[in-house]
Amino acid sequence: MRVVLRILKALLALVVIVVIGGAIWLYVRPPELLRVGDGYAAKIVCSNVFMAGRDPDAVLYEDVQAPGNPLLRLVRVSVNREEGKVSARILGLFAPGHALYRGAFGCTSVPDGDYQAAANAAPEEDLAVPPPSEELWPEGDRVAASNNPKLAPLLADAALAGPAMRAIVVVHNGKIVAERYGDGFDARTPLLGWSMTKTVNAALVGRVMLAGKLNFDDAHLFDAWRGDGRSAITLADLLGMESGLAFNEDYGAVADVTRMLYLDPDMVTLPVNAPLVDKPGQKFRYSSGTAVLLSRIWMDRLGDPQRAFDYPREALFGPLGMQSAVLEVDARGTFAGSSYLYATAHDWARFGQFLIQDGVWNGQRMLPEGFVATMRTPTQSSGGKYTQGQAWLAAPGGDLSAAAGLPADTFWLEGHDGQSVAIVPSAGLIVVRMGLTPSRLGYKPQMLVKQIVGALSSP
Repeated sequence: MRVVLRILKALLALVVIVVIGGAIWLYVRPPELLRVGDGYAAKIVCSNVFMAGRDPDAVLYEDVQAPGNPLLRLVRVSVNREEGKVSARILGLFAPGHALYRGAFGCTSVPDGDYQAAANAAPEEDLAVPPPSEELWPEGDRVAASNNPKLAPLLADAALAGPAMRAIVVVHNGKIVAERYGDGFDARTPLLGWSMTKTVNAALVGRVMLAGKLNFDDAHLFDAWRGDGRSAITLADLLGMESGLAFNEDYGAVADVTRMLYLDPDMVTLPVNAPLVDKPGQKFRYSSGTAVLLSRIWMDRLGDPQRAFDYPREALFGPLGMQSAVLEVDARGTFAGSSYLYATAHDWARFGQFLIQDGVWNGQRMLPEGFVATMRTPTQSSGGKYTQGQAWLAAPGGDLSAAAGLPADTFWLEGHDGQSVAIVPSAGLIVVRMGLTPSRLGYKPQMLVKQIVGALSSP
């Protein structure tokens, strides 16, 4: 019996040693996967608390834990409202992730915990969103009653709206003709577009091109590329996701994209140092790193850092009346043009209307002639699914518009977890659909768009 007790005591001691050792290891050198998870949680909670005014516990559960990796259910967050800081830790102890609220620049992921460096990366500016205007949309926020009673039932159809729908806005011939919002969301709630941000970022490239500071065929784009094959990469190659640069966009593990977003304070570092694995212009490779490079390029071409920070609001959001739009920056001052634009559904619809009007607003040409056409022109290397201007011809899930039963001229902004803006020029139609709908659920917004096209075209 004594022998058994000694063995049990030894085993217990061994377990205690392993647990303590494991805790010390997690505290001192946490695995990158845990750091990514906590960085993601801190960033998402920060943006939704400080910009959308949502409850941090609700955001943690609904946006971070419910849709994704079971490991995220172990995350706990701490919000310091006075200092605008959010921290997230596994079990409240390990692998801390940090985010900092920066007013007009939204929230910034702070992977290295250096809040001061992140605060210094962009100027201090308050986020001021004016009250709703009584002018009719798009000049203001007032929406007239729909003249088509067929649309309301379509938007109320759970199968067409999709799981965890947060906003649907339908624009026809320049007017909002129907809208619907999920529980806890309304026309004033800023919503994350994820990769729909890429298309907006491309429009900022177009604004700089109109100012004569960029061209499609510009090469030698970064000093780091001097003297090697990367110097041949053109702006057009980047816009079409045909740079030839290595980049892993797999969100299932610690890949280039998650490392860039949640482990690197300077998001430019990884993509600008990526090796060339294909000849530029020859192969499609979807890359959020490419979009961040585009941000850095247009910011640098403006010549003045303060002008670059002001540019999204002064050159695009302000003229279009996108008062809610916030393009967030990384911890070293580069706009996260791959992923982080928050805007209300009304403002996402305004951007769609801007594109359907060929980059003209209130009679003023704001994008070069033919620029929107590049957003609708397929690249051969993508099999016709992606365009030359950071947009999609393939609907979410991969079907080309015609195969999905939509007009052939339909093109898309698309983002992670079910964000989409369908633009149908021939029908004068824009359909914004926002939510938190992981792709594994198989939801396809093109079914909703198809039904709306049919309803608007019927007598």
